[in-house]
Amino acid sequence: MHGPIGRLDVAAFDCPDHAALAEFYRSIIGGEIHHSDDDWAELHTAEGKLAFQKIDDHRPPTWPNGDVPQQAHLDIEVDDLDAAEVAVLGIGAVKAETQPLPESFRVFLDPAGHPFCIVLA
Repeated sequence: MHGPIGRLDVAAFDCPDHAALAEFYRSIIGGEIHHSDDDWAELHTAEGKLAFQKIDDHRPPTWPNGDVPQQAHLDIEVDDLDAAEVAVLGIGAVKAETQPLPESFRVFLDPAGHPFCIVLA
């Protein structure tokens, strides 16, 4: 077979509160939230879709070390790292203790504990 088998539809994240995490990321990247049932929400943007699935016994990653490894993360491109940092902290993100290259990118944890980065454009 030559070429792709299919197309990416959505990247999904497990979390304890699917609606709240969808709203958190909508505040960062924009878009429109679509709820399809009691444990699933999708955030549709011009660039693609993210989904959030409610998991009752969700355990957040313990990045960079620990019992629950990071399995995925988002990089969100910004024009001003300092301004973006203030903004994401203002909507509930937590700055990670480990910052490998803070002049190029900064690591945060979303309200469900998933690491994400803001990266300088």
